Amino acid sequence: MTSLVVCGHGTRDTAGRAVVTACVEAVAARLPGVDVREAYVDVHGPVVGEVVADLPEAHGRSGVVVPLLLAAGFHVRVDLAEAVADRPDVVVAAALGPDDRLVDVVVDRLGEEAGRADVVVLAPAGSSDERAQADSRETGERLAARLGRPVRVGYAAGPSPSVADEVAAARAEGAGRVVVASYLLAPGFFQRRLGRAGADAVSGPLLPDARVVEVVLDRYRSASAVP
Repeated sequence: MTSLVVCGHGTRDTAGRAVVTACVEAVAARLPGVDVREAYVDVHGPVVGEVVADLPEAHGRSGVVVPLLLAAGFHVRVDLAEAVADRPDVVVAAALGPDDRLVDVVVDRLGEEAGRADVVVLAPAGSSDERAQADSRETGERLAARLGRPVRVGYAAGPSPSVADEVAAARAEGAGRVVVASYLLAPGFFQRRLGRAGADAVSGPLLPDARVVEVVLDRYRSASAVP
């Protein structure tokens, strides 16, 4: 069967790494008989290019790399594309988002805070790639539709506006209670940064959650089925 490489960003945070590894293990448990491997695009190994190079070669499709990333930015379009450039039998699947199941997780993480907030700010990690920013804005629109109210988007790093900028702007416009909805997969540096953005409350990251596992499985199956 087609091998699966689940590729995360990478983090120095031990709790974040444990959460991502647990997600990969949950994916593997749903795919008995499939060679499921863990890889990372930055910060630490196993390095995705080396993991891909180690996959057994085969005629047809021998491997799929599923980005454990919420938007299709530089890492997906450049780093992962380069990782499979010498392996025409290995393809890169779509990023996890936008996807309504991820919005469901965000809503659940917000819990009662969604109804108590005057303003909700969705907080993705951020990317220099405008296409990734567009993915994040679309997720913000889907979240707004679910909550029945406007949702601001502020980034934990990279492009403007930052999460802190959006929280401050909401305060300046007279908002009383401002809540940040984390659109991050795991605990770590960016999640802690959200806690310093000046909001009244910050929701937790998306993992662990079975719905994220389901999205990974869907991306793998879709890419495996492409001739």
